[in-house]
Amino acid sequence: MRMSGVWRVTVATAVLGALGALSAALSACGGTAAGGEAGAQREAGARGEAVRTAAPGPVPSAAADPTRVPGVGDNLYRRIPADSRQVVAVYGDTENSPDSTVVLYTRHGSAWRPVRAWAAHNGRHGWTTGHRMGDGRSPVGVFTLTDAGGVLDDPGAKLPYDHSAESYATPDTWDEAHRHDFDYVIAIDYNRLRGTPPADPTRPEGEDKGGNIWLHLDHGSGTSACVSVSKEAMEFLLRTLDPRLHPVIVMGDRAELRA
Repeated sequence: MRMSGVWRVTVATAVLGALGALSAALSACGGTAAGGEAGAQREAGARGEAVRTAAPGPVPSAAADPTRVPGVGDNLYRRIPADSRQVVAVYGDTENSPDSTVVLYTRHGSAWRPVRAWAAHNGRHGWTTGHRMGDGRSPVGVFTLTDAGGVLDDPGAKLPYDHSAESYATPDTWDEAHRHDFDYVIAIDYNRLRGTPPADPTRPEGEDKGGNIWLHLDHGSGTSACVSVSKEAMEFLLRTLDPRLHPVIVMGDRAELRA
């Protein structure tokens, strides 16, 4: 399927440790430590791993049943809330790949229709159904999208937007390629308190399950667990995702999504 509005993408990273009082609290993307995460990302960039330079990967063709999100099987589709009218689908290339494609779908009546697609990155080690902190894999599943924020001013987000240059600043030890990772973020409601700013460090299911997993800006390689897209894509998603439409993200490698 050929999608309009496809933008060039590079990837983003995962996080841990904020600055100042948040240094022990902010650990986006389920990262390990700020220095270790930045080092891992620099090494990946130096090896030229998983650099996406153009269009997204193949998007599943329209399902025979238009009431279903393409490429999403019963296991995950039945977890999409009945009142959700917006789905961000993340199609990971393979179980162990950091490359993925993000497609925004909206529901019109009973039919799901694609809006836009973008190249993206996920965890640098791929995907898992049992995410643990520091495993470098993104969690497979269906998660609500309720809160946003970032270093930059609110671009017109419909989700509640927490503007804070301090809370979302990357550590000084990170290189230039990663300095803008958290200019915009959308919290993925995995092991977090819905209705709080993305930087809130609370992890209801415990630290070992990781947390602070976000949609954020891409820098060209895999993340610790987050999903990253271009700045243009983030701006579009922030201006489009509407809490009145109960948006969710359905994410995983293509094989797991089809199950």
